[in-house]
Amino acid sequence: MRETLADWRPAIDDAIAELVPREIDADYLESYFGSPTYAYDPKGIQQALATPLWDLLDRGGKRWRAVLFLVFMEGFGEDPAEYLPYACIPEILHNGTIIVDDVEDGATIRRGEPALHRVYGRDIALNAGNAMYFLPLKIITNDPADLPADRQLAAYEMLMEELNRTHLGQGMDICWHNEREVRIGTEEYLEMCACKTGCLGRIVARLAAIIADQPSEVEAAVAKYAELTAVAFQIGDDILDVENSLGRAGDFGKAFGNDIREGKKTLMVIHAIEASDPERADRLQTILAADDTTDDDVSEALEIIADAGSIEYARDRALELAAQARAEIDGLGFDDETTRKLEEFTEFVIERDE
Repeated sequence: MRETLADWRPAIDDAIAELVPREIDADYLESYFGSPTYAYDPKGIQQALATPLWDLLDRGGKRWRAVLFLVFMEGFGEDPAEYLPYACIPEILHNGTIIVDDVEDGATIRRGEPALHRVYGRDIALNAGNAMYFLPLKIITNDPADLPADRQLAAYEMLMEELNRTHLGQGMDICWHNEREVRIGTEEYLEMCACKTGCLGRIVARLAAIIADQPSEVEAAVAKYAELTAVAFQIGDDILDVENSLGRAGDFGKAFGNDIREGKKTLMVIHAIEASDPERADRLQTILAADDTTDDDVSEALEIIADAGSIEYARDRALELAAQARAEIDGLGFDDETTRKLEEFTEFVIERDE
């Protein structure tokens, strides 16, 4: 899967540059956004949109959502190279959510460098992040694949449905890490992931199915595969944050104890609260709720989580979800190569070390 990601990334970045060039000029603004009522300011738009976007993209990221879309298109019998603009939709959306999420969490580091709001200011970061929710809609409007009107409409409606649900998940996550008590259980956590992270996975799969004119039952099956895989990815991401802080993983690109400092109620935290004795459970909640968390506090919280067996528990749940995802694509008629890539992908999201 790593080879597939590496093979497609340059083409994906080139396609994104067609949508948002590294250098903004008046001709681009007029061609993409229409004639100005008075006069555009390319320099201002460069500083407020293109520069922060490409700053984030150039730091890395695996582009797995875009690549997964292309794998689906190939599996549906289409030439993936013809649909590169559509592959940019989930990728741009994802990076927009990252920017906004970092502002909401007060994050310090993203992909090994200061979070964008700490470089450009909260105002530019929020505007750029929000713009990236809307820019992909222009791809559907411009219709580079010359889709029939009914498929264009279906793509619009799908994006609106999924993006609304994304904000339900983000709202739950924000609410929980602002509360001292860990009052939610595993099912609520998984629902939050299905909304917040799963939405982008579902967008990938549903968009490919809609564009390729697949039956509704195929769309539902690949959407479920992508949702389960995305939830497994989120759990894997939480595990990486802990293991990186414990010195057991590669360069994760976030600050030491990032999730602990933000007070995030991850699956590991929920399990540790349930599995630890009351004194240690209360201490973990106290650390998560603190406004100023020291490195010693973070280390103590990580120790409680590790001692409770919560890392192993979370990894087992992620593996279960990955197995469920693989079962969803059984019988869909994909060729052996597509099936191999899709199955490998469910393993990659858990076993990655950065």
